[in-house]
Amino acid sequence: MSAADRYPEAPPVPVPRYGAGALSDLLPSVAASLGMPGEANVLGLRETERAVVFLIDGLGWELLKANPDWAPFLISLVPGAWGGSGRPLTAGFPATTATSLASFGTGLPPGAHGLLGYTVAIPGDARLMNQLRWDPYVPPREWQPYPPLMERAAAAGITVAQVSDPMFEHTPLTQVALQGGTYVGCPVGEPRVRGVLDQLAGPGPVLVYTYLSELDKAGHGNGVDSDAWRVELARADGLVRLLAEQLPPGTSLYVTADHGMIDVPMADRIDVDTDPELSAGVALLGGEGRARHVYAVPGAASDVLAIWQDVLADSCWVLSRDEAIAAGWFGEVEDRVYFRIGDVVAAPWADVAIVATHKEPNESRMVGLHGSMTPAEQLVPLLEVHA
Repeated sequence: MSAADRYPEAPPVPVPRYGAGALSDLLPSVAASLGMPGEANVLGLRETERAVVFLIDGLGWELLKANPDWAPFLISLVPGAWGGSGRPLTAGFPATTATSLASFGTGLPPGAHGLLGYTVAIPGDARLMNQLRWDPYVPPREWQPYPPLMERAAAAGITVAQVSDPMFEHTPLTQVALQGGTYVGCPVGEPRVRGVLDQLAGPGPVLVYTYLSELDKAGHGNGVDSDAWRVELARADGLVRLLAEQLPPGTSLYVTADHGMIDVPMADRIDVDTDPELSAGVALLGGEGRARHVYAVPGAASDVLAIWQDVLADSCWVLSRDEAIAAGWFGEVEDRVYFRIGDVVAAPWADVAIVATHKEPNESRMVGLHGSMTPAEQLVPLLEVHA
């Protein structure tokens, strides 16, 4: 039975457009636009000598359109101002930072790079791995063996630089997803913009990647319907404008994000730790509140699937591992990552969250959440400026 048949009241699932319009297609298209051989420009980006990709953590397409007064410059790019075009990409599933940055940085869907959520089970080990914090530690290039695209671009003769927070330079996530070329540590704000412009000063072809995390932090802590979040949106808008106005000729700027976000009221949270039905037969609960990997005790997978489908029928898509793979949620899944996916995969379509208040007290208190397949979480912008 398909998800559409099982959940007739649920909206259709916007399966990620891997290979045709997903976040994983952006960096290969940028590299191809710079003349890098072997990369496909599936997004049809214009040829250029210099390219900047500015990734704003948590800036969903729907959120941007809903807050035009706080992001006037970014909104001006949506209808195609500044010689560019504005359109949404799909982030990929789950729509979360570790997965999306790996998809962006490798040019691969989650089923290939293997970072399949916020936390996933280590196959053969009765523990969850947090793929954002890389805890417990697993050798990074064993966990994700494909070379990041920026590393390949540097080897192909493109001048590559990453301008970001100094704290991210040596993290395992950077090693498996974003490593390559020169790392320039800069504080947030105008110094980071200046750092990007400095890296664009040399002869082309040049590829610069820069990142902003403050909007995402404000959303988790205060919600996307808060003044704190909107203030950070306005700051991000100002930084993009500052950069766009100083781009050297022959430069293309691409603004994107890793996921959107929604606010989930505390009253609309389903707590697995206090629900005897949902916790029955569950060995490990991975993922996060809006995208769950459920790992069953041996022999209980079919029972856990049936219970979760019954209890969550009015709020979530609940599929078996094989159903989620067949539906295309992760793209093509390699054998080495198959068992990182839960026996059961649950993604809310309603404004609810599946939390674990005892095992995940901090995450369970977050106001803004993301991860699922809804447009608010799944769609991210691709905005262009061409100097």
